[in-house]
Amino acid sequence: MATDPSPELALKPLNGASRTVDELLTTFHLLLVVLDPYTNESSWILPTAARVIQTFEQADCRVAILIAADERDAKQFLGPMASEVLTFVDPEREAIKSFGLERLPALVHVDLGGHVVNAAEGWHPADWRRVCDALARAMSWSSPAFPAAKDPGPFQGSPALG
Repeated sequence: MATDPSPELALKPLNGASRTVDELLTTFHLLLVVLDPYTNESSWILPTAARVIQTFEQADCRVAILIAADERDAKQFLGPMASEVLTFVDPEREAIKSFGLERLPALVHVDLGGHVVNAAEGWHPADWRRVCDALARAMSWSSPAFPAAKDPGPFQGSPALG
């Protein structure tokens, strides 16, 4: 079950200096798609993750990928998406642990106070829809439809800590 991260948790983007969760939440809520590039499960959900990110990228929230890899492997896994989407690398899975995640892929919404509002672990379309619908209401935005025609069937995901 997802938990509130430490406000001092530093997230390292692919390009740039690390910033704490507290610093990232000064203006916008945070929506994280959390992936493990070393598993089939995260590769299956990558197009769905891209759809979620594209839906919310213009809303009043910060959308990002948190990836359990170093910079090289993150870029290789994400391809062009690595330069198009804010991507945090977490090779030691410290951030994933701080968020209390047990299964990946995951979708996590954090509010301005640093509290996890909603989270979904593994790929269960109804759970991802719940997270996105609640964020859309909070942002006065639209939510993506789940499941879409090309989304994979539901699956439990892989262990978050490897």
